[in-house]
Parts: sequence; C-alpha cells; structure tokens
Amino acid sequence: MQNEIEHVRATADLLHSKAEIETALDTMAEQINQLLVGRNPLVLAVMNGGLVTAGQLLPRLKMPLTVDTINASRYQNKTVGDEIEWLVKPRTPLKDRTVLLIDDILDAGITLAAIYDYCVEQGASSVYTAVLLDKYLPQDKPLTADFVGLKVADRYVFGYGMDYKGYWRNADGIYACAE
Repeated sequence: MQNEIEHVRATADLLHSKAEIETALDTMAEQINQLLVGRNPLVLAVMNGGLVTAGQLLPRLKMPLTVDTINASRYQNKTVGDEIEWLVKPRTPLKDRTVLLIDDILDAGITLAAIYDYCVEQGASSVYTAVLLDKYLPQDKPLTADFVGLKVADRYVFGYGMDYKGYWRNADGIYACAE
C-alpha cells in the first residue's frame, strides 16, 4: 500500500498551487464576510475533507461566529462513493441559526446535499455552502455551492484536505491522479 501511495503522489499532476489556493481562499473569505456580517453564523466544518479549508478560511472571517463539525461520508477512504454514513452530527443546536457549511469539494454533491437537508430539517434559518473546489461534471448536481474557490476537471483529486485512500490530505497543492 505504501508504494502505491508514494507512486500516486510522485506521478500526480499539479492542478492548483498553494499560491493559487491562497488567493482563492482570500476571495471566498471576502464574499463570505460581505454576506454574513451581522448574521452570527454557525460554521460547520464538513469532516474530514473540509478540515483544511475550514482551518484556512476561519482566520479570514471577520465576524463573530461559532464553530462545530459534521461528518457524513460516502467514501470511507475508498475512491468510489457508496451509501451515506452519518459519523458525527453537530452538538450545537441549528434552530434559527445561519449555517455555513465548509467542505473541500463539490463533486457529485450527494453528501453535501444530504448535510444541507439535515441542517434545514434541524431548523436552520438559512444554510450556505462554501467549497474549495467545484468539479466540472457532465450531469447536474443536487445543489450549487454559494462560495467556490476553484474549479477542477472531472479527475480524481487530492491535497488540501482531499485524500487518496485516506492519504495526502496534507499535500500543499491540489493534485490529480495521473490518467
């Protein structure tokens, strides 16, 4: 397994550098600051992928806010999604709150749509989504992200929170597996 993981990183294509990502995060933060000022948002970091994006965005947000996590997964360290498994639900009540979901990527959108629906069901007054990446796909997605950092082609990507079989979330750029 270790050889496979090292080979994937060594042969991957860099799609977005750290500098490009930092610029995208700055732009996202400006947009979020403008929209959510005075709204007392609850930020839900979508784990595990949204950990890095949330960690990078939070210091850029200039309004008082609270933070919690939510974890629903279709991948469980695999490269193909399956049924949604709810691993962690937020402890903070969502009723009458403005919720900002921060995730790594809007891929097919099935998991993020389920999390969005959960927030609405719990009584959130409004729900916004912020994703570092939005993947171009030929089919429609169940939701559109409110704040998007960068767009990527329909390839398997990792880095900045996204993983390859549980590895390389820590890569300092956005990489695509070699085709």
